[in-house]
Order: sequence, then C-alpha cells, then structure tokens
Amino acid sequence: MKADELVAISTSLGGDFKSIEPHLIRLEKHLTLRTYLAGYTLSELDTKIWLAIKSNRVAVSFVRKGSYANLHRWFTYVEQAHPEIQAEVKAADSARKAKVQAASRAGASYNLALQDTDKGVVTRFLPEPSGYLHIGHAKAALLSDYFAHQAYDGKLRLRLDDTNPSKEKEEYQDAIIEDLALMGIKPDVVTYTSDYFDHLYDTCLSLIKSGNAYADDTDVETMRDERGKGIASKRRDRTVEENLAIFEEMKNGTEEGLKNCIRAKISVDNPNKAMRDPVIYRCNPNDPHHRTGTKWKMYPTYDLACPVVDSLEGVTHALRSTEYTDRNPQFQWFLDTLKLRQVYMWDFARMNFIRTFLSKRKLAKLVDTGRVWGWDDPRMPTIRGIRRRGMTIAALRDFILKQGPSRNVVSMDWASFWATNKKEIDPVAPRHTAILKKDHVKVAIMGDEAPAEPRTEDKPLHPKNPAVGTKKVAFSKELILDQEDAKSFKDGEEITLMQWGNAFVRAIASGDPITSITCELNLKGDVRSTEKKVTWLSTQGQKLIDAELWDFDYLITKDKLEEDDDLEQFLNPVTATKEDAFCDEGVSKLKQDDIIQLERRGYYRVDKAYDENGDKKVVLFCIPTGKNK
Repeated sequence: MKADELVAISTSLGGDFKSIEPHLIRLEKHLTLRTYLAGYTLSELDTKIWLAIKSNRVAVSFVRKGSYANLHRWFTYVEQAHPEIQAEVKAADSARKAKVQAASRAGASYNLALQDTDKGVVTRFLPEPSGYLHIGHAKAALLSDYFAHQAYDGKLRLRLDDTNPSKEKEEYQDAIIEDLALMGIKPDVVTYTSDYFDHLYDTCLSLIKSGNAYADDTDVETMRDERGKGIASKRRDRTVEENLAIFEEMKNGTEEGLKNCIRAKISVDNPNKAMRDPVIYRCNPNDPHHRTGTKWKMYPTYDLACPVVDSLEGVTHALRSTEYTDRNPQFQWFLDTLKLRQVYMWDFARMNFIRTFLSKRKLAKLVDTGRVWGWDDPRMPTIRGIRRRGMTIAALRDFILKQGPSRNVVSMDWASFWATNKKEIDPVAPRHTAILKKDHVKVAIMGDEAPAEPRTEDKPLHPKNPAVGTKKVAFSKELILDQEDAKSFKDGEEITLMQWGNAFVRAIASGDPITSITCELNLKGDVRSTEKKVTWLSTQGQKLIDAELWDFDYLITKDKLEEDDDLEQFLNPVTATKEDAFCDEGVSKLKQDDIIQLERRGYYRVDKAYDENGDKKVVLFCIPTGKNK
C-alpha cells in the first residue's frame, strides 16, 4: 500500500467492527513480509495506526485474539519494543480526564457515562435556519463541541435542519455558521437536512407500504383535539394503496395533496402525546426552498428527519434540551421500525434567564415590528446581541460549560452571566474618561501649582496592567466635570482630581444647575484623606471627543413569559437610553468592538468608532457587570 492509503486507514479506524474490518484485512496483507508498515523503523504512520487501533476497543480486542496473525505480530511487537508509544496513550488519556475533572471542579459534572464511547463519538448540532442563534443554542452547540472534541477524540457535525421553507432563509443559515466560528466552534462536517430529501421521501414511502404511516386530511384544530383526547383519526385505516396515491398527490402539490399530511401510525392514546401519530410530512408548494428551489412541494418534519438522518450520518450521541424528552420514545420508534443504526440520546436543561424569552417566533416579531434594531440588537438574547452588548467569547464559553449537561431546569439571573464577563475584561480593559455634556460644570484651577500653559503627560491606561499601554492626559487651568459631582461639593472641601491630585473647592457659583467652580490645587495633599475622587477633563491641550453613551434594559417586564402570554402586554416601554458626553482624546483611537472602562461609569464596548472623515462621534454601549445599579 502507498503512504496516502495508510493515512486514509489511520483516520478510518474509529467506527464499529463492520466499518473497520476491511481496513484490518488490508493491513494484514500489507504486513505479510514487513516488520513495520513503512520503512525499517517505527514511522509516524506506524504510530498513528497503532494508536488508532489502541483507542478503539473493538479493534484492539479483535487484533489481540490473533485472527490476523501478521497484524497481531506487528501490534504486539510495537507495543513491546516501543514503550514511548505507551506514554502517548497515557498522556492522551490523562489529558482527557483532566479536562473532564476541570469542568467538574468548575461546578458542573460531565461524568455522564455515555454509552459505547469506545466505538467512537460523533455528536451533532442541529439548528433550524429560521433565525439567528440565541443563548440557548449556544449551550447546545458548546456541549456538543465539548463532548466531541474535548471529552472524547470524536467528531462534531453541524446539520442545518432546513425542512420548513416558509420560515428559513439563506441569511440565517450563513449567520449560524458565522456565529459558531465566533464562539470557537469548528464542526468537522457541515451538512443540510435538505441533502437527504430524496432519501427521506423513500423512507416515508417505505413506512406507508409497511402500514406504519397514513395520509390524513383532518383539519388542524380537529387533529389537535383528537390527539389531546386520544381519539383515532377517521383516516387511520386507509388502505396502503389509497395512502400511496395521496402521497403522490402531495408530491405533485395538487388540490387533493394540499388537504393532506402524512402521519406515523404509532399510537392513538399513548400517555406520551408525542407518540400519538405525529405528522411526518407536510405540503408546501408556495414557498421555494432556499437550497432546492421548487423541486419539492412537500417536506419531512423534524420528527421523521431527525432520527433518520442522525443514524444515516453516523451520529452516535445526540444531545438536545429537555423540551424534547417526550420525543425520545418517538425517536427510538423510528430507529426500530426502520431498522436503523442506534443513536443514543442525552437531554440537558436549556438555559432560561429571567425577563427573557427565547422563542424565535417572538424574537422575529420584535425585529419585524421595529421594536429592536435587528437580530444583533444588544437587547436581544441572540449570540450577536450579547456580543454587541460586550460579552466576550471566552466568558460565554466559560459560563456555559460551567452549567454543564445537567437536566435540572432553572431560571437564572443575568447577573452571574455578566459577572463572568467582568472577570475577563477587567484585567485588560483600558481606562478612559467621560464627562456628560448635559449641565457639565466649568472649573477654573488657581494657585501656585496650576499649570501656566496646557501640557500633557503619559499615564497608564490600566493601573494594574502596564502591558495595556499609556495615554496622553492633558492638564490646564480650565477643566470640566459632572454636574452630579459639583452638587456634592462644599465650599472649602478638599477633593481629589483623579490622576492629578488634591484641590480645595474655593468658590461654587450659585444656581441650579451649577455653572462654574473655582478650585485651588493642593498636590501635596493626601489622596487617601479625601472623601470624593472625581473624574475631569481638560478643555485645553487636547481635542475632546463627542460620544454617545448607551445603556439598555430588559425587553419585558415579567420574569417568566408563559407560552400563552400576550407579548404586547409585557413589553418594557423604554429599553434604551442615551446620554451625550465628552471623552478624552485617546478614545478617538479606539476601534469597533474594543472594550474599555470609563472611570466611575463602567465598562463599554465600542459600537461605532471615531471617523475623522465622517460623523466625528464615538458610540459606546454599556456592558453589564452583574451588579444591580
């Protein structure tokens, strides 16, 4: 065999025995007159294939039985003559255990005892491209990624579940792939349920022919009522020939076909309502599919497509949220009835947050009615929304992985979510200064220590992290500060001008608002002795930068929105506020997505950077820190 053939074998030894047996036979023949697979010493190919066999319990068990003499001889010789290869096995195993233990120490248990992991692990993330990914999707994606790429040396498949053309768009499909990349998730394979429409059509045909599915023209309301009460549809006993004829009408999108759907013939009155003859095919001739166009006029539902394609694609462990738990027996029914390869299910609790809803239908309504700026609005619980609000990817991953794959459903406060983010940004966020434009107060600096002319000094951007760099701070006799600070001063009081020193308040102009103050510098004063440390900006020696400071509130007023709640009744009337401010000149150098701290105000993400040739304004979004204001 050639080297590239051996490389191909090394990547194909992770499946069950049926799939790897041909490769073992080829290796047996190749080793007839050879000590090593390539050359006369232990090569990289020998190491790769030996480790691949060693990591597959089925393969190693078969080889050790001695059924293939040459392969057994080679495997045993490498094991005995090259102890260094054992070190690689132990190191890889130790690394995997360490990752699991680290996650457990962080507050989550990942010891799920997943079935048959020795035969390989293939997980999948299965979003519908009918909207942008939200925080709930992030958990499903990150957990599937964790078990595939960290807990086990497996594969992660991304499959876009595009079976409903009336809701789906290519825009959403592309956004999902981009958002996963932003979260550091790299699927090994990307596929689409629509890739399997032909196969799913044949599958439905086989279910009809075997008497396990039937066509039903019962109206939606009646069908819902009958399923709820456990009453059989009048169409349940149609003949196979009649069902096949109607299925053909559905395929052609005829008037008769449009009246019908196909239902799996599972049960009428099972206590689990998901087992009561679920719909597995629907007609939709009016909306062209964003990938297949008008080829199909009917489409499989999730209930049929999910188990069939999971099995077909080699998924071993399907992780999904507990809202699908009732569907697990249904999933298994399709595997058993169609005699498909087993796929193991694991349910985890979805992430619920107070005063937040994750229904894509409701979120789309906010977008479509202009209540928010779009799917990436910082008030939206989408991945793009929380990133635009200032959540870092590192903090997002850390927070979700700490929740783990538990089945316990809880409603969380956003405080702990944003507190995780603060730990990431606080050590590296540059410090800058902003003074509100509204009623800002002019300050005249007097005394022997007052600078005769405006000057600048280099000051650290971060008091505890020199690596962040320095900024120019301007000093002069003319300053501005916030009205709120000025109103707190008393005549003769000693205050601290941050990053400069102490000063005595010598005169406060009467009136409300206060328009001006006079201060006398006292740079020898002890900054630890003052009660008030205030931010300020010099109006001389630097160019003040116009800025918009945005803050945001919850979209709804109710902690938990129920399914039948009227969204309009609970929408928060005011969810975005803006204040105009002056910032120090250093802010003009910031780029979009930079994260800074405005001293005494909080952390901000740059949503729009300063443009010398355009609108000379910086737009900053306040980042929550987990503390209530």
